[in-house]
Amino acid sequence: MARTKNPLLTGVKLGHGKIAPGFVLKTRKGKVFISKCPDMSNVVPSKLQLKSNSNFTTAIEYARSIINDPVKKAAYKIRRGMSVYHSAVKDYLESH
Repeated sequence: MARTKNPLLTGVKLGHGKIAPGFVLKTRKGKVFISKCPDMSNVVPSKLQLKSNSNFTTAIEYARSIINDPVKKAAYKIRRGMSVYHSAVKDYLESH
């Protein structure tokens, strides 16, 4: 990792995350570093991770089905500070 003091990269909104293909900004103890993106191609997810990913995928499908139906969307109970979509995802994940 290379440390950077460039104000364009260390700003409030750009203090972390992907900045270019293959590079990422990381903040450690208030200092900003540039490094290569991690290579996750050889990582094998566990059974629990696969189950969690599948559950989340189903939650997204559920929320999209509500958003795409105007009647369901209008009748759906929205949580405070959330959209219908995010409320539906959260409700699904909490119930399963």
